[in-house]
Amino acid sequence: MSCLSKDYRLNSQKDFSRIYKSGKSWHTPSFVAFFIPNSSLKIAFVASKKLGNAVERNRAKRRLRAGLLSFQDNFISGNYVFVAKQTIESRDFLELKKDFNFALKRLELLK
Repeated sequence: MSCLSKDYRLNSQKDFSRIYKSGKSWHTPSFVAFFIPNSSLKIAFVASKKLGNAVERNRAKRRLRAGLLSFQDNFISGNYVFVAKQTIESRDFLELKKDFNFALKRLELLK
């Protein structure tokens, strides 16, 4: 099953606050990755209004989801939040995948 299905979505405001406050984070040129250990796998993609209008924010979240697909089978369980940065639009897909690889290895989140 895909880690992007509804069962794996993180959508509780309380969980977001907890992850932002006490979770591990790593900054890349394209996004900021947040992680907190948990028994289940939950993922969220965030694009703030600083990124632009709804079309640009949705495009940024789609790019984050697509970049993450190649790593989905190697995740350890926990709550993940990926926050897009404004520079995500100017980076090509290979750079985005390198950013994911670097951040996930740095945070020790791959099996």
